[in-house]
Amino acid sequence: MSDVYKRVLKFKRKYPLTVGWRPRQNASIIDKHLNPDERVLYAFIAQKNDNPLQFFESGVVALTNKRILIGRKRVLFGYFLNSITPDMFNDLKVTGGIIWGKVHIDTVKELVTLSNIDIAALPELETAVSQYMIKVKKEYNNGMKNKS
Repeated sequence: MSDVYKRVLKFKRKYPLTVGWRPRQNASIIDKHLNPDERVLYAFIAQKNDNPLQFFESGVVALTNKRILIGRKRVLFGYFLNSITPDMFNDLKVTGGIIWGKVHIDTVKELVTLSNIDIAALPELETAVSQYMIKVKKEYNNGMKNKS
């Protein structure tokens, strides 16, 4: 069992109202694209869309020491992978509803919406993602200054 899959299962057990299908297959996409020097710090499952009625776009989100990865395995063949690097981070927004909440990661090029997340998980996700973004962005900026 992969580290990503274990982390997703732990999240799903802790927050059972989060809508997420096929965590093993989605986690395998993340595992496939991890670089040799990359390690997963946090992982969870969510829907990558902004429509609360679309339940079929489950993906695994992994915060690594280098970037944010979102892996989604298609049902029949193929997959989708989104990679958000520290230079693309802009802002984070969390919204809660009656049952589910959303996490919006604003990047330079797009707004990534992760939805159908158990509202009890939102404070933990906000803390994990915002602390991650601050830390990795600072390391990225320091690395850029050192190259100058």
